[in-house]
Amino acid sequence: MMEFSLWKKIKKRLLRNRRPMWQLGCLLAVTIASLTSIQSVQAMQQTNPPSTGAGTRSVIEVLASPSEQVTVKLHRIFLCGDEMSTLGQMTSKETLRLLKEHPEWTAVLDTESAVVMEQRIDDLSESCKHNGYISMDKAGNLTLFDGSPKKEKVLRTFFQLDVNYMESSLPKERIEELVNGIRITDKDEYNSVLSTFSDYAVDRTEKVMKRDF
Repeated sequence: MMEFSLWKKIKKRLLRNRRPMWQLGCLLAVTIASLTSIQSVQAMQQTNPPSTGAGTRSVIEVLASPSEQVTVKLHRIFLCGDEMSTLGQMTSKETLRLLKEHPEWTAVLDTESAVVMEQRIDDLSESCKHNGYISMDKAGNLTLFDGSPKKEKVLRTFFQLDVNYMESSLPKERIEELVNGIRITDKDEYNSVLSTFSDYAVDRTEKVMKRDF
């Protein structure tokens, strides 16, 4: 919409002034350059959106000066749980080199304008292996808890369960096990529990009912 509006204004100006052809050529070149700049900025903003917690500065702006000193942190995000550590003070150049060495990482700004490297790990954190439980919250959602579900310390909510369908399909013992909390000690067990109860997700059971009907 911005590009169309800019071109429309230029076109009106051309029709009004009727300038010589060489001037029109220069004006057209400037217009194309302006549109290209707009597209470049828009593409960069979409690829690296500004952090919502660090004022108006984005991670691109923070790392634009090679000599600027920034605090760098590493946020390790697991399937269950996460860990945060501080890597220390680095120049922007050193920070960019670290990102280049780890292309699978992403960078964001935290509320203190520190650059946070986000590393996603396909495993459970050590804390989750020791304290993770999958159960059902009060609203009937399959939920991951830190510690006993009675403490209601939610780590992650997965999906809404069709409780009536589940009660009519599963043994009473299995449902009681879920209500009390199923201990999760490794990735395989975590995936197995999710796979089992995904059959009783509200969205899935609604699709099955429509198909049978």
